[in-house]
Amino acid sequence: MLKLEKKQVKIVSVVIALVFIGSVVALALTQSGGIASAAPSSTVGVVDMNKILIEHPDRQGAETALKSELEAAQKEFSERESGMSDAEKESYSRQLQERLANKESELMEQLLKKVEEVVKQVADAKGLSIVVSKAAVVYGGTDITQDVISRLKK
Repeated sequence: MLKLEKKQVKIVSVVIALVFIGSVVALALTQSGGIASAAPSSTVGVVDMNKILIEHPDRQGAETALKSELEAAQKEFSERESGMSDAEKESYSRQLQERLANKESELMEQLLKKVEEVVKQVADAKGLSIVVSKAAVVYGGTDITQDVISRLKK
């Protein structure tokens, strides 16, 4: 079976952390667009999710929380692995990875929920009936990205 050494556990842990950061960037990149321009008379708003997520004031806290969870999982694994068989180690490693993935999803969901609330507030204040991703817009729409970022930072 698979024998996990401390070095391998650290590598797996770093990979999990990178997956979290990569997922934030990937989500942001899929939501970004560079062509949309503001049309003041429009009732359609656009937001650049990439920029919002990168500048979100709680992003660093989420990354720190995930890093802490990762370190706790590493410590927990190191403390318990000595009495385990290879199969038990592999199974326990999977459980810890699943726990970390759930934590990552929970943190990401919290960030996105807060962004959605602020987007709605800004849209209501500007009289916008619809807000879409800037990536989906070729032309037009009122860009409210900076307004959302400003309100998030308050």
